[in-house]
Amino acid sequence: MRHRFIPILTAGFLAFGLSSPALAAEKVNAVASFSILADMVKNVGGDRVEVTELVGPDGDAHTFDPTPADAKKLAQADVFVVNGLGFEGWMERLETSSGFKGATVVASKGVTPRKMEEEHDHHAGAEDDHDEHDHGGDGEEHAEGHHDHGDTDPHAWQNLANGEVYVANIRDGLIAADPDGKAVYEANAAKYITALKAEDEAVKAALAALPETRRRIITSHDAFGYFAAAYGLEILAPEGVSTESEPSAKDVAKIIRQIRKDKIPAVFMENITNPQMLEQIAKESGAKIGGTLYSDALSAKDGPAPTYLDMFKHNVGALTATLSS
Repeated sequence: MRHRFIPILTAGFLAFGLSSPALAAEKVNAVASFSILADMVKNVGGDRVEVTELVGPDGDAHTFDPTPADAKKLAQADVFVVNGLGFEGWMERLETSSGFKGATVVASKGVTPRKMEEEHDHHAGAEDDHDEHDHGGDGEEHAEGHHDHGDTDPHAWQNLANGEVYVANIRDGLIAADPDGKAVYEANAAKYITALKAEDEAVKAALAALPETRRRIITSHDAFGYFAAAYGLEILAPEGVSTESEPSAKDVAKIIRQIRKDKIPAVFMENITNPQMLEQIAKESGAKIGGTLYSDALSAKDGPAPTYLDMFKHNVGALTATLSS
C-alpha cells in the first residue's frame, strides 16, 4: 500500500508543478522604442506585461544607435511597440539583426500626419539663407535638418487626441499577443483614455486663457507642430537646427533676428538638446528663457515629467508660467 502511494503522491506533485506556470501566467514581454511609448504600454498592460524601453529617459531617439544588447532584448520580445511615421530610422535594421519573431505594433497607425513644410510658413525671419537648409536639397542635408523623417512630422504624441489613438493601437496589439488578457487591456485602456481626455481639456483651457499676443514661442527642435495645431500656439523652431548637430553661428543669428522681428516673448529648450545655445539666444535677443519642455523623451522617475501625462502637465505649466507674466 505504501509503495503504491508514493508514485501517486509524486504524480500529484508533478501535476501541480505543471500547472503552476499557468497560475503564475507568464508576462507578455514588450519592448517599446522610447520612453513615452513605454509609459503608455505600462498603463495599458498593467501587471500582465513586462515593458523594456530602448531609448530611456532624456534620451534622443533621433541619434540612437542600437547595440547588440538591444538586439538581444528585442529577440526575446513578444511585442515591439514603435511610433512609426519615420521616427525610428534604425528600427528595421534592428528588427533584422535581432531576428525578432514577435509582432510589431505601430502606435501612430490611424493618426493624420502633419507635414514638416506646414511649419516652414511660420518661420518668419528664417527666409535669409533659406536655400542653405532647404529640404529639397541633397538627402544628406535633409537628414541632418530633420532626422531623416522625410516631410512627415513624426511627433504625433504631442497632441493628446493622437495619444488616445496610440493607446487604442497598443491595447489591440497586446490583445493580439495575449488574448486571455483582453478584458484587462480593455479596462486599463479605457481608464487611461479617460485620463488623457481630461488632460486634453485642461491643456486647452490653460492655453486659451493666455492673451493671443503671448501665444508665440521658439523651441530648439521642431517637435511641437502637433501641439501647436491642437492647442492654439504658434511654435517656431529654427530650420536647420537639429538635435544631431551643434547650430552654426549663422543659425543662432537667424533665431535672434526672428525673435526680434516677431517680438517672440520666450524661448524654450527641450530636454534632449544643449542648453548653452538657448542661453546665448535669450541673452542676445532679450527673450525670456521659459525653462525646459519635454518633447521626445520623459524625465527620470524623480524628474518633473516621468510619465506621458506628467509631461503635458509640466510643459503646460512651464508655458503658462512664462507666457502669462
